[in-house]
Amino acid sequence: MKAWIVRQWCEPEQMRFEDVALPEPGPRQVRVKIAAAALNFLDTLMIQGRYQVKPAFPFTPGVEIAGVVDAAGEGCRLAPGTPVAGTLATGGYAEYAVAEERTLAPLPAALDLKVAATMAVVHPTAHLCLRDAGRLQPGETVMVSAAAGGVGLAALQLAKRWGAGKVIALAGAEKLQLCRDYGADDAIDYGEPGWSDAVRAVAPKGLDVVVDMVGGDVAEQSLRQLAWRGRLIVVGFAGGTIPALQANRLLLKSASAIGVFWGQTSVREPELAQQILAELFEMAARRELRPILSREYPLAQAPQAMRDLAARRTTGKVVLVP
Repeated sequence: MKAWIVRQWCEPEQMRFEDVALPEPGPRQVRVKIAAAALNFLDTLMIQGRYQVKPAFPFTPGVEIAGVVDAAGEGCRLAPGTPVAGTLATGGYAEYAVAEERTLAPLPAALDLKVAATMAVVHPTAHLCLRDAGRLQPGETVMVSAAAGGVGLAALQLAKRWGAGKVIALAGAEKLQLCRDYGADDAIDYGEPGWSDAVRAVAPKGLDVVVDMVGGDVAEQSLRQLAWRGRLIVVGFAGGTIPALQANRLLLKSASAIGVFWGQTSVREPELAQQILAELFEMAARRELRPILSREYPLAQAPQAMRDLAARRTTGKVVLVP
């Protein structure tokens, strides 16, 4: 089979597209013939050695796939021929991959495999942010940073569906209308110096839940605008800077700063992960969620796709198609 191989920490263009042996599943593992592999910002960090997880060399990047079970190891419930989607430790940028059965979920027949591939990381992350960590209640005000990205668009939709009173999106100027299309009541350009004043104008009573993917000054300014018992949900640091959160502001508002890491949730709490995935895949099959698939690249063009994602030239989710 064809797969992208990383033999040392590198940039996307330094990966090698090679012929490699077809992997064999072990106990409670399945081999998946990949229909689509979704890209994530962490993929670029991982091949550069900048991600918190550092795989042994050589490895194939890619943590999010959908496809059809091709072979099953001992003790598996998923049978060959079953359409599935889920996550991998590594291995998605290839024609086939071996996955732990517990990290995959079967798909409803009505759900397109390419769409399913875009959901296995960002939608569960948004679900955890709003339901588990965010404890979202009907009528509350939610703000989402980097809202035109994968987690952002998923969070906008889920927040509206679950009864948020107001949903505010922070995004670049050229992406504001997209955020409105996906459910934002207000969309604010956080590239403008006065963006925090604009947030205060549309949410004068403060923010109940903030889902932050950016970090740095965006997270620090968002903390200042939390309402009483507000929740700042820390998802990532796409802006490149880990924020210095002022604990006194949490104290004065009985507020919380809570981290969400879907990758570890699916490992440490597999039953919860399976429940979340099943719920989201059923919602998508019933068309209660709008797909966030925005672009497809051939598998052979993985370096270009990674560059476009890292440079924020994409919106929503993009996939590699073998």
